[in-house]
Amino acid sequence: MDEKGRVSFPSAFRQEADGGAFVLLQWEKPYLTLFPQAVWAEIQGRLVDFRKAEPEAWHHVRRILSEAVEVSPDKQGRILIPSWLQEAASLDGTVRLSGNIDRVEIWDPQVYAETVEGTARPDELAEFKYRLFG
Repeated sequence: MDEKGRVSFPSAFRQEADGGAFVLLQWEKPYLTLFPQAVWAEIQGRLVDFRKAEPEAWHHVRRILSEAVEVSPDKQGRILIPSWLQEAASLDGTVRLSGNIDRVEIWDPQVYAETVEGTARPDELAEFKYRLFG
């Protein structure tokens, strides 16, 4: 991430947006999530359903939407991460982009190592891989 908060976005991730924008937010700490517009549309549908089914959830929906921002890759393939989201995810300098099926996560590399790589026991991961690919 450069000093202006721009992150170079790999072309494979840009293709997922099909030339459009992404929605960026921190729905779970300690990282940020980028949703392609098509995925975000599905999430918005779930938010509407949730809001209709549980009127007391309106404030939750408002809060989630108030923390979401639309970002588009520039001509150099960079996205701008607003300073308040940089702060929320403790991003400063180097970042790690991680594709996660239908979204892209943006992590501080050290936090990623401690949280993702440091928590799974090798035998658990091997068992999960076997069940998945086996």
